[in-house]
Amino acid sequence: MKKKSIPIGRPSVLRYANAHGILKLLRECGSCSRADLVRASGLSAPTVTNVVKDLLAEDLVEPLGEGESSGGRPPDMIRFKAERGCLLGVELSAESISFLLTDLNGSELDMKELSIAKRKTTPEAICGYIGEELKLLLRKHRKTREQLLALVVGVPAITNVDEGSVLSISTLDGWRSVPLRAMLSKVVNCLVIAENDINLAAQGESYCGAAQAEKDFVLIHIGTNVGAGIFLGGKIHHGSQWSAGEIAYLRLPSISRRQPTIHEFGELETVLTSSGILRSWHEDKGKPASGVMRSNREVDAAGILNLAQAGDVRAEKIVHRRAEIVADIIINLSLILNPGLILLGGEIGSHPVMIDFVRKQLEGGEFALTRVMSSAPGNRSALWGAIALALQAVPGVLLPQP
Repeated sequence: MKKKSIPIGRPSVLRYANAHGILKLLRECGSCSRADLVRASGLSAPTVTNVVKDLLAEDLVEPLGEGESSGGRPPDMIRFKAERGCLLGVELSAESISFLLTDLNGSELDMKELSIAKRKTTPEAICGYIGEELKLLLRKHRKTREQLLALVVGVPAITNVDEGSVLSISTLDGWRSVPLRAMLSKVVNCLVIAENDINLAAQGESYCGAAQAEKDFVLIHIGTNVGAGIFLGGKIHHGSQWSAGEIAYLRLPSISRRQPTIHEFGELETVLTSSGILRSWHEDKGKPASGVMRSNREVDAAGILNLAQAGDVRAEKIVHRRAEIVADIIINLSLILNPGLILLGGEIGSHPVMIDFVRKQLEGGEFALTRVMSSAPGNRSALWGAIALALQAVPGVLLPQP
C-alpha cells in the first residue's frame, strides 16, 4: 500500500474526513490490517482503531480473522464489504437501453441490453423501462431496492449535470428540457446522476480503457452520432454551458457555415456518421466501377470501411474524405487543448482503416503533436464510465457529511 495523505479539517469534521480516507484505502486494497492502514494513512494507531470501530458499527467493513505473521503476532485482517450494496450504470441510445450492475467495488454482477425499437420512447416510457429492468436485476441478484446506492445514466444529448436535466434528444419522442434526474428519483430511492454518453465513455476509457495513464485526452466518437468527451486534469470538462465536446456542430471549410441549432443534427453528423457514409455509397452506386470489384449485396457502413481496407477504390474515396475531416478536427483540438492522447471510438471512428487514413493525414506536423489510438474495443466504455462516477460518489452516500 502506498502512503497517502488524509485531509485534515476542523474538529467537527475531522472524524468524518478520517473515516472517508480509511474507507477509500480499504476499497482500494481489498483487505489489510489496521497496521497497514496506519502506515498508508499516516494516522495514529488509536485514530485508525476508532475509525475501524465506527466502520464496523456501520456494517461497512468485515473482520477476516488473523493474517500471515511476519515474525510477531499475526495481524487482524479486515475488508470493505463490497456486497453490502450495488451500483447501476445505464446507457440510452435511439435503439436500446443498456444496463451494468456492479457491487461497491465496481465488480460486474450483470450486463443487459433492452431493445426499444418499435416501443414508446418518451421520457416517461424510458424511465418506466429502466425501473422494470432494475427490478428484475435486483431480484436476480437478491438485492433490495435499499441496496442500490447510485444510478448513473448516459444520454446522447447536452446534459446539465448539476440540475440533472437533458436539453434535447432528436431521435427520441418528446425529449426537450427533460428533468431526467427528478423523474428517475421517483423510480429509485438512491443517488441519481445524468450525464452525456460520450463524456461517460471518456470517463470509462480513463477508468478501465485505453486512457488509464492519461490526465489530458479527448475521445472522439463517430458512429450513429458524432461527439467528443474531453478529459482535462483527470476529470470531464463540461464547459460553462455543458456543451464542451459537441463537435458535430463544428464549422469547417466546405462542410458548414450554419449556426448551431439545438433541436437539429449538426452538419458533421450528416457526413461522418454511419448514415452519412451509406448515403455517399448509394449516391456513388451508379458510377462506373474501378479498382477492386465489389459485390452487389447491400452493405452497412462497417462493410464499406471493410471494402476500403480491402482496396475498393470507391470505398477508399468515401473513407478518405471522412478521414480528412477527422484529421482537421484532431489538428484543431490539438492546437487548442494540446492533449497527450486522442482516442477514436465508435463503429466508424475506431475502424482500423479510418485510424490508418487519419494517421497518414496527420503526418508531417511539427508541433502540438498528439498520439492517435483506437478506444478499447468491446469494453462498453460509457457503462463503465457510469460505474466510475458512481464509485466516486459512493463514500459520500455511505458516510454522509455530518
